[in-house]
Amino acid sequence: MKAVRCCDKHIQVVDIPAPEGEGVIVNVRSAGICGSDLHMVNAGYDLPSTLGHEVAGTLRDGRAVALEPIAPCGHCDMCVQGDYSLCRLSAGMVYGMGRDGGMAEHIIVPQRCIVPLPDNVSASDACLVEPLAVAAHGLRMLDIKPGSRVAIIGAGAVGLAAAAILTPHVTTVDIAARHPAQQEAAQRIGAGLDPTGEYDFVVECAGNSAALKQAARLCKPGATILLLATYWEGVTLPAFEVSMKALRIYASFMYDRQGLVRDVDIAAQLLAQRPELPGIMITHRLPLEAAPEAFAIAANRKAGAIKVVLEP
Repeated sequence: MKAVRCCDKHIQVVDIPAPEGEGVIVNVRSAGICGSDLHMVNAGYDLPSTLGHEVAGTLRDGRAVALEPIAPCGHCDMCVQGDYSLCRLSAGMVYGMGRDGGMAEHIIVPQRCIVPLPDNVSASDACLVEPLAVAAHGLRMLDIKPGSRVAIIGAGAVGLAAAAILTPHVTTVDIAARHPAQQEAAQRIGAGLDPTGEYDFVVECAGNSAALKQAARLCKPGATILLLATYWEGVTLPAFEVSMKALRIYASFMYDRQGLVRDVDIAAQLLAQRPELPGIMITHRLPLEAAPEAFAIAANRKAGAIKVVLEP
């Protein structure tokens, strides 16, 4: 089968054996390009596996599903206490990083990875379940109320996902978006632009020192910063403002479950409740064979890319 892999910072579509063995075969219908994929490729990480962790497809019986693209060990201390997003396997449990991912015609995963989709959500759109789950996982750490003022720094897929979760329920949600396509998407989702004044919560989705500084500046005294970004390089903490305002900082990573409900299942329901989201967030769809072009498009935010999706 065809699959997307990285060799010496170059994206290639290669022929590899179809997956075999125990597990559920998923025929991939959509695989999103994440900012993490771009960072790993550009940094020259050793990536022997097929890329892709934002994945949806169909089962052999035709049912549409998304994936929770992780395979935690289930027996380390983190897994035992229920925090399987922090499994000691770390990146080794993640499909598209330590395991063959979904930028391919097929992927085989354990049954636990399967996310059933509501009837009005298609597999071609459900690659958005993963970034929505990232946002849902982080936001449930916070005690946000309808009258809270919330600012979001960064309008990539995760920042827009956070806005999509919040705007139906919170009166003030403002997002700092750099590029015109991001600004238009944020407004269509229902968020305001150009955060000003003081906020009870600031969600940082950009992943750099300037964004952290802006987040601290926008916080009212005693407010909370949620770190949803992945920090690939060292950053400077605006420690004076953090300490003088007595700010709280929460860091979030991936997704797991709250009680018996998984973040990915919450994300699938959100996609059903807001069927306009794929048309807002997915800006480009390309065939699997065009993966090198798709990665180049995804890296050029100024040209209007938000979520670029490969469709095998």
